[in-house]
Amino acid sequence: MTVASISAVALLATACGSDGGDSGSDSGSGEGQSGGEIIMGGCNPENPLIAGNTAETCGGDVLDILTAKLVKYDSETAEPSNDIAESIETEDNQNFTVKLKKGYKFHDGTEVKAKNFVDAWNYTAHGPNGQQGAYFFEPIEGYDEVSAEDSETEEMSGLKVEDDYTFTIKTTDKVSNLPLRLGYTAFAPQPDSFFEDPEGFGKNPVAAGPYKFVSWDENKAIVTEKFEDYSGEFGGNADKITFQIFQDQDAEYTALLAGQVDIIRAIPASALVNDQFKTDLPDRNLEKPNSTLQMLGLNYNVDPKLEDVKVRQAISMAIDRPTIIKEIFNGAFTPATGWVSPVVEGYKEGACGEYCTYDPEKAKQLLEEGGGYDGKLELHYNGDGGHKEWTEAVCNSIKNAIDIDCVATPSVDFKTFLTKLGNEELKGLFRMGWVMDYPSIENYLAPIYGKNAGSNYYGYDSEEFAKKMDEAAAAESPEEANTLYQEAEGLIAEEFTTIPTWYGKTMIGWSEKVDNVTATPFGVPDLRAVTIK
Repeated sequence: MTVASISAVALLATACGSDGGDSGSDSGSGEGQSGGEIIMGGCNPENPLIAGNTAETCGGDVLDILTAKLVKYDSETAEPSNDIAESIETEDNQNFTVKLKKGYKFHDGTEVKAKNFVDAWNYTAHGPNGQQGAYFFEPIEGYDEVSAEDSETEEMSGLKVEDDYTFTIKTTDKVSNLPLRLGYTAFAPQPDSFFEDPEGFGKNPVAAGPYKFVSWDENKAIVTEKFEDYSGEFGGNADKITFQIFQDQDAEYTALLAGQVDIIRAIPASALVNDQFKTDLPDRNLEKPNSTLQMLGLNYNVDPKLEDVKVRQAISMAIDRPTIIKEIFNGAFTPATGWVSPVVEGYKEGACGEYCTYDPEKAKQLLEEGGGYDGKLELHYNGDGGHKEWTEAVCNSIKNAIDIDCVATPSVDFKTFLTKLGNEELKGLFRMGWVMDYPSIENYLAPIYGKNAGSNYYGYDSEEFAKKMDEAAAAESPEEANTLYQEAEGLIAEEFTTIPTWYGKTMIGWSEKVDNVTATPFGVPDLRAVTIK
């Protein structure tokens, strides 16, 4: 999900592949039992809990168990299968017919119908509503007319309700992977009550997933409970799931060791040293490769001192990725060589070229050719995500290699951090993480670098990139599409708007109280599967 992350280890983790071999970890083999309460470590959502306006993990984790969409991604492989959809059919990859299962209920007891999708998608896409997920509807015909900030047009021409359980989607151009995208949170339906009071709704959301919202005490906890009339095939075991909010990752880990929290989605850097977490949590930890891409963002429209691409490349070459990974993360991660995770189809190794390799001498040369960097360079991060150690290590590496006065600077929490980014208040560098919303190379490009995309904090706006992305979406085969997406990634490499640092791994821990804990393909615990011992 879209999406920046809060955690130094999970970041926006997406899991794919087998367990981490030598971890000694186990996802739990006991049968467990249904019922009871699970307490999950959590964080403050950036915005009220509206599916179309949630683009980060703090709110995304909650919405993942509250919402149901047309498509559900497999908890092991990320392969899509129908959830609310009875069928999604197309003959030309441009005109799609969606039929819904009858009897699927929202938490307020009303039935999910075709208009609940069409109305929700139109609301999210409508520019004056200011929804972060609007960009995901860009392929649909009529999006340009509704997405302007002052648009009076409220409905995309490409969406049409045919009957209570059928609607059609027409895209401006061919979009071969559109059905694959429809399991992302922004595509969730909204009940009629949402449109009566969208702002108030976000503080007391109603959805169609296996758990329903109970309460939200800001800075303390978000409480959900099992929806007894859940209509789908992906229900949960626990009666109640509480997301306990923490401002500090080490405090969250301490609470886990004390039995006050049942599951955490990331092991803090302090517990990675000498594999301390494996001693603290024997047979209660899990390591799994994931699709996290950690990177440093920058916006040279906000900080003109970073405008020359050679300065950006110099900073990248001044970062000693292997040493930082070894010393801070106990070797858990892999140095990044591009802007797409290796776990998705279409990944191209080495897209970053030499510029993701530590080379102080070349970095000094590039910095000089780019005009240098005068003054202090701040590296901003959210203070509630366990990022202090590694951001300081990155700054020290930059300082030692090219003599720039780099300082790691925290914001109090992820919500505050993203708000500052959105308001273009942060000069210098800022930490970012991304995990796939759906299993596609396209998802590492369009939502991050597309014009006005919800996670484009970098001011990136390239007509050439947009054209290449359109060509890729309309490709006749996945192989052709991936080649074109790789070419689009190459344009990002030329611009060097973000600096890739490393690929991540899911590392979670749990208490003695729970069993059957594993990680989803999106790097978070599969809360629906967890049982109480």
